[in-house]
Amino acid sequence: MTVSPFDHPYLSGLLGDEEVATLFSAAAELEAMLAFEVALAKAQATEGIIPAEAARMIAEAAHRFSPDVARLREATARDGVVVPELVRQLRAAVGEPHGKHVHFAATSQDVIDSGLMLRLGRVLPVLAERLEALAGHLNGLAADFGKRELMGRTRMQAAIPITVAERIASWRAPLERHAERLKGFSKTGLAVQFGGAAGTLDKLGDKAPAVRAALAREIGLADAPQWHSQRDRIMELGGLLAAIAGSLGKIGQDIALMAGHGDEIALSGGGGSSAMPHKQNPVAAEALVTLARFNAAQLGGLAQAAVHEQERSGAAWTLEWLILPQMAVACGAALRLAGELLAAIRRLGAA
Repeated sequence: MTVSPFDHPYLSGLLGDEEVATLFSAAAELEAMLAFEVALAKAQATEGIIPAEAARMIAEAAHRFSPDVARLREATARDGVVVPELVRQLRAAVGEPHGKHVHFAATSQDVIDSGLMLRLGRVLPVLAERLEALAGHLNGLAADFGKRELMGRTRMQAAIPITVAERIASWRAPLERHAERLKGFSKTGLAVQFGGAAGTLDKLGDKAPAVRAALAREIGLADAPQWHSQRDRIMELGGLLAAIAGSLGKIGQDIALMAGHGDEIALSGGGGSSAMPHKQNPVAAEALVTLARFNAAQLGGLAQAAVHEQERSGAAWTLEWLILPQMAVACGAALRLAGELLAAIRRLGAA
């Protein structure tokens, strides 16, 4: 076992997803947080809050900036968040007289949550593309084998005959609904976070809404009032990640059971056994069940992390950091494995 199989040298070959995991790396987070600071400076310059020259210098410095990660680590252990030290280093890189304008009116949670939304804006299209590809796989299987017969089973017992097309329809329909939910969340759920110290943007006065709207445009996120302690967006996303993995787990469970019957499905490839070389285990199907159950288990933790006390939380927010990235990677891995599994099907139903 290991702390995280998702980035383990060999377990990640089964359970990981490099494309999604890269977007939760330290490098990706730093890039997103710096993008927030640049966009904030541009938005504030547009509204006359800081000089235009300051915004230009902040953007130039951020593009060539290479933070001292060792110092970020030390400071995070002290401060609980990386942003104070990151801002200190960026201000030093900008230099006088414009360094003081870095991060004006913002707080650490603005930077981290908006950075998360930016990265999710790159994750969700990956998931959507894979969902679409799965629908194509299922349509192809239905065209090839849909008229063949399967034994329908209820409560694990033989019931009445059904067609392959009918079982495939039960696999495909939830995936189509998830694809629509992803589209909807991508439009409204990926919202900028900008509230300042206690969510009031007090330093900006009556210009606060205009600056926030300009920031949202600059950074490419939806404009919304601050949501520091309102984690329903995160819960909605977590529910969607768990639902996608759950629907794929159902496909994996069905295929594993069909493989056990011997005459209902033929798969190419499969996993070998160290004790029984003749076996071809339905490894991808089993992993889909595992990932579905993993995300289901994490959903409870994410619900706990939604309980933020008063205007901002430390403990609940930190718990969210432990859970959400792994749920996203698990969902990405499930979509990857499902594609591989469906592509490996050579026959469904009785000939």
